[in-house]
Amino acid sequence: MVCHFLKLQVYHLKNIYEFCSMKNWITAARLRTLPLSVSGIFLGSLLAAAEGKFNWIILGLAFLTTLLLQILSNYANDYGDGIKGTDAHRTGEKRAVASGLILAGEMKKAVKITAILASISAIALLAISFLPNHPILFAFFILLGAASVWAAISYTVGKRAYGYRAMGDLFVFLFFGWVSVMGSYLLYTKSMNWSILLPASAIGLLSAAVLNLNNMRDIPQDKRVGKRTIAVNLGLFYSKFYHAILLFMPFVLGLLYVLIFKEIYWTQFLFLLLLIPATLQMINVGNTQEYAKLDSELKKTALMTLIFALIFGFGIVGSHL
Repeated sequence: MVCHFLKLQVYHLKNIYEFCSMKNWITAARLRTLPLSVSGIFLGSLLAAAEGKFNWIILGLAFLTTLLLQILSNYANDYGDGIKGTDAHRTGEKRAVASGLILAGEMKKAVKITAILASISAIALLAISFLPNHPILFAFFILLGAASVWAAISYTVGKRAYGYRAMGDLFVFLFFGWVSVMGSYLLYTKSMNWSILLPASAIGLLSAAVLNLNNMRDIPQDKRVGKRTIAVNLGLFYSKFYHAILLFMPFVLGLLYVLIFKEIYWTQFLFLLLLIPATLQMINVGNTQEYAKLDSELKKTALMTLIFALIFGFGIVGSHL
């Protein structure tokens, strides 16, 4: 009887440990960043759909690949900052490696496994999209996929991590904006319309705004460990002006794209309604003097980026019906 009781307790403790461990991995994946990562995919897909070119399988695989790349980036960021001590006294969500919830060795293995899964998903996506008729595009996107995996890992990992050299905003702009929107558009159309650079840049700037808020919040601890972000270089006061550019320039770019069309329809202007929450956020950010209070704006900006992509994309689709 005693042995049976002890076995039951060990079994329950094991289940509790496994549940807590899984919870730690889910937390480390930073679910609140995932809507931001798929914004470009949705917009590129909707712009292609407006031209009568769409495929549900491509959308599904693109969605999966992007989520895996974002989780890879988050795990690598957690690992890189954790082993460098950057997250030891950070504001906001706890980081798994820095807080000891996940061992650095385990996180390193997770980075490798996620990189493999993302690569498999990407190859399947590209094979369905481009083979056998477009081998050159297939080869080009294989290189682009490799660059995406490198960018996801190298943000904080390694001696030359670009996130520590004030280059994070540029890479976010390129990969979350240009690569995500224009790349997904190409998956369907197999050709490039260079006017897509305008909405692609809009999503890139909004994505950089999310990173800028994160870096503004972390200015004190980043200074302490020698992490040079644009926010650290500018300081809190001038970072707010930079944030205003990142937040409002996308509306200018979106409007320019709409005005390119010969036939203008009212649904194309619906995205301008988001100027209201954007203005309210800028007022909050402008009035905030406490770094920690900027954390609450991160989720709002990520969600606004997703809504911008959906409203803008569906607005373009609606004008073609």
